[in-house]
Amino acid sequence: MLSPQMFHRMLAVALFLLPYCARGNPAHKFPVPGFRILPENGIAEGFISGFKSLPGKEMGDVILQLEDRISKLERVLHLEGIITASEGKIFATNGKTADFHATVKKCGEAGGSIATPRNAGENDAILYFVKQFNKYAYLGIKESLIPGKFQFLDGAELSYTNWHPNEPSGKGEEECVEMYTDGTWNNKKCNQNRLIVCQF
Repeated sequence: MLSPQMFHRMLAVALFLLPYCARGNPAHKFPVPGFRILPENGIAEGFISGFKSLPGKEMGDVILQLEDRISKLERVLHLEGIITASEGKIFATNGKTADFHATVKKCGEAGGSIATPRNAGENDAILYFVKQFNKYAYLGIKESLIPGKFQFLDGAELSYTNWHPNEPSGKGEEECVEMYTDGTWNNKKCNQNRLIVCQF
C-alpha cells in the first residue's frame, strides 16, 4: 500500500501531467478525476467509473481504487518517459519550456518544486529528460549574494555539484544554473527558455 506522502506526490504528478496527457483534448467532466457533482445536492462524490463500491466502505474503496489507478498511472508515465524517480523523489516534465521564474512558479502550482539534484542519482534522473527532449533545463540552484557562490533555493549550501569544466563563470551576471545534455551544470541568465522539470 502507498504511504500517504507517496500518494500525495503521485496525485500532484498526475494533476501536473494531466494537460500533457490529454494532448490538447479538452475534458468535458468535473476537473478533478474521480469525483463528480451530484445534481440533486451539488455535493462532490468520490467514484471511479468501472469500479463497484461495497456498502459501508465507500471511502475506503475509493482510496484503494485511487491507489490502484495511481500505481498504474506511475507505470504508464515511466513507460511514456515523462516521470523518473530517485532517492524517493519523483521528477516530471510536461515537455514545455519556460524561463527560470516561470518554471519555479509552474512547479509550485503543481504542488512540487523546480528539480534540484542533491546527488548523482537525482542528477541522472533529471538528465534523462534533458537528453530525451534535447533541451537544457534550469535547476533549483541560484547564485548567492556572494558572486560566484551558488546555493539551493532554500539558502542551503550545495552538498553536491556537477559543474562543467571552467564553470561557474560570469560572476554576478549569470545567477541561474542550467543542466547541459551531458548532465554537467552551467550558470546562465535566468531569462532563457529551458525545459520545465519539477520534483515531487
